[in-house]
Amino acid sequence: MNIFESYLGALGTIISDLGAADKLPRDLDLKNVTIEPPRDASHGDISTNVAMVLTKQARMKPRDIAELVAEGLNALEDVEKVDVAGPGFINITLKPHVIQQQVSTILKAASSYGRSALGKRERVNVEYVSVNPTGPLHVGHCRGAIFGDALASLLDFTGYDVSREYYINDAGGQIDVLARSAYVRYQEALGIEIEEIPEGLYPGAYLIPVGQALAKEFGDKWRDAPENEWLGEIRTFATNAMMDLIRADLDTLGIRHDVFFSELTLHNENRIQPALNQLEEKGLIYTGVLEAPKGTKPDDWEERPQTLFKATEFGDDVDRAVMKSDGSWTYFAADVAYHYDKIQRGFTTLIDVWGADHGGYVKRVESVIKALGGDKIDFDVRLCQMVKLLRGGEPVKMSKRSGNFITMRDIVEEVGKDVVRFIMLTRKNDASLEFDFTKVTEQSKDNPVFYVQYAHARVHSVLRKAQAAFPDLDISRAALAGADMSVFTDPSEQALIKNMLNWPRLVESAALAREPHRIAYYLYELASEFHALWNKGNDNVDLRFIIEDDTQKTVSRLALISAVASLIATGLDILGVEPVEEM
Repeated sequence: MNIFESYLGALGTIISDLGAADKLPRDLDLKNVTIEPPRDASHGDISTNVAMVLTKQARMKPRDIAELVAEGLNALEDVEKVDVAGPGFINITLKPHVIQQQVSTILKAASSYGRSALGKRERVNVEYVSVNPTGPLHVGHCRGAIFGDALASLLDFTGYDVSREYYINDAGGQIDVLARSAYVRYQEALGIEIEEIPEGLYPGAYLIPVGQALAKEFGDKWRDAPENEWLGEIRTFATNAMMDLIRADLDTLGIRHDVFFSELTLHNENRIQPALNQLEEKGLIYTGVLEAPKGTKPDDWEERPQTLFKATEFGDDVDRAVMKSDGSWTYFAADVAYHYDKIQRGFTTLIDVWGADHGGYVKRVESVIKALGGDKIDFDVRLCQMVKLLRGGEPVKMSKRSGNFITMRDIVEEVGKDVVRFIMLTRKNDASLEFDFTKVTEQSKDNPVFYVQYAHARVHSVLRKAQAAFPDLDISRAALAGADMSVFTDPSEQALIKNMLNWPRLVESAALAREPHRIAYYLYELASEFHALWNKGNDNVDLRFIIEDDTQKTVSRLALISAVASLIATGLDILGVEPVEEM
């Protein structure tokens, strides 16, 4: 149950009734009206800006509108009082039992608490990671992978029909470099001494097993063969091997995609031209010569005539080449076809998660999405900033396995999947992030993942102790949902419950903003409220969770903290983190 949404509905009924009574104009637009917790908790439980929003439409002073609305709100059964503040803000205080009984609601809903139909099963494609299959994933890929995966889970939780996708860049020149690099390791596996990996090839030791596998599969078939004989087959072999490596890396983080889309299929199955035909039919393709760019020249610029897309008509800085003068497709042409394919598959929202170094590519893809789908397609690129790895404040040295960077697996193996996932989501995706191996493993309040997990583990510790103190006590979630909730009269208890009431609203706002880090923030705040109540019980015996001479109050307190644990588990699940019951 979203208590704020229910009062938004009640507010709509009141406005409608006031219109029917000719006290307000009819058919007022309420789309910008908000129902939310007041910034100052002393002002009540719910606040609304309805009078401020409607003042222009109604041609009335907001205070006058607020007084009319307040009268209707006061008549609601569960409302204790309504205050009109300042020029017309309305603050609502609910009767105590309304807040208290929400604990039962949360327990009964369990992991479904906060789930919504916000997305109305809209089909959403979230493409993330999409790393060139030329080596293991590094820390920069790690952040984008976790962000994309958590965003997909968040959208799924709020009612969208989500597909997780990986675009395999297996058609470019970098795959030829991969094949040549694998061939060197193949020669090495055959006993040929390789003193140094040639300049321009990938030097990482991760290709040694690929070379060995090639030697086992093909023997010395290509030992002295010219490149044109082995390049194609080794390209395929090495690409598949790298994708197996990447999938294994992703699996260490619990990330599994629904679709792996090969760029090569666009070329081999002649799927680029049909996409460009769509643009040509709209008069958006022409032959021309681009002006020489200032500074570094992009790879799709030529001084001779090329086939161009009128990207400037859709907000891009320059028109973009889709075919080179020699008749070969540009990389951008494949991107056009790929995104056209997504649209053809029925997705109305396309979310691409890219590294910050791809920021300059956003406008050109946005332009072609507008050209192909118009206003019917919501296209959103989320850029993830790089991660700075530290150990005790000092930069971390490079990985030997990769050759020149820290692999994602290195990080996961050292601190664990859950730590990596949570910490990577403690900052907004486009903000820089420092990952300090020392700090992320500290057992302190300053380490958010520990603090949240500790709250969950503490609850389960209390439940185990309660079972030992009261062996016959039924502490199942169903039984606890029937506890007497009227005992929650202390401000700390009420603050904890009100924090949990904000979860459905918070999770929807995070989905709309496409910001899964809000979930991590929320869980830290909830854990802080819980730990504060725990500490208060150390000073006030009556606030302890287990009161040996008062079974009824103990059951009620167990219900409260079980609701907290349930909500923490739900939030962690969205982030892809497993809640722990012992630490």
